[in-house]
Amino acid sequence: MIDVYSWPTPNGHKVHIMLEETGLAYTAHPVNIQKGDQFEPEFLEISPNNRIPAIVDRDGPGGKPYSLFESGAILIYLADKTGQFLPKEPTAHYDTLQWLMWQMGGVGPMFGQAHHFRGYAPEQVPYAVDRYTKEAGRLYGIMDKQLGRSEYLAGPEVTIADFATFPWTRSIDRQGHSLDDFPNVKRWSDALNARPGVQRGVTVLEAERGERKPLTDEERAVMFGDKQFAKR
Repeated sequence: MIDVYSWPTPNGHKVHIMLEETGLAYTAHPVNIQKGDQFEPEFLEISPNNRIPAIVDRDGPGGKPYSLFESGAILIYLADKTGQFLPKEPTAHYDTLQWLMWQMGGVGPMFGQAHHFRGYAPEQVPYAVDRYTKEAGRLYGIMDKQLGRSEYLAGPEVTIADFATFPWTRSIDRQGHSLDDFPNVKRWSDALNARPGVQRGVTVLEAERGERKPLTDEERAVMFGDKQFAKR
């Protein structure tokens, strides 16, 4: 049994999708990042960087409980545990890992900055909006070119690289772009959207979040202000 401590964000949905696709038994525990659950001592024990998601595998290495944070590391761990979505053949294996690292080092941070400066910043910073909107477009261009050459990011089969990247593309409008401008990404997105495991994964914990509303001042302080940066 896997305990996943998470919230319905792109990084959370990476792991939710993987759990659904592999068929592993799991329990999802909400960590409401708008209320500050990520700073609770119990969560920091398994995620010292106070970020979701994190997991505890009750049947970890040696049959002992094992906790893990960082979404990319969790995807690799679950792939190794199940033998799914991370090819064993060396070329395909490293093709998958390089596109996973591309998501972790590029798509996640840059799309996240686009979200922040376009939608969350308390004041408009034109330079930041322009920079991160353009960088998101550059990354979509790279993705579109790659997906013009192969069915999925790392080759002909779906892998953890796709599960890591897909949730971020679901909010392309928040990044200032449209899938209509990236036809290969759209084809790939449609294919992933059609997978039952993906469909289930992107609904995990949505009921706990409820309707999307503008952040309150308190929630903004928790996520982006002094409470975020307090020493713990």
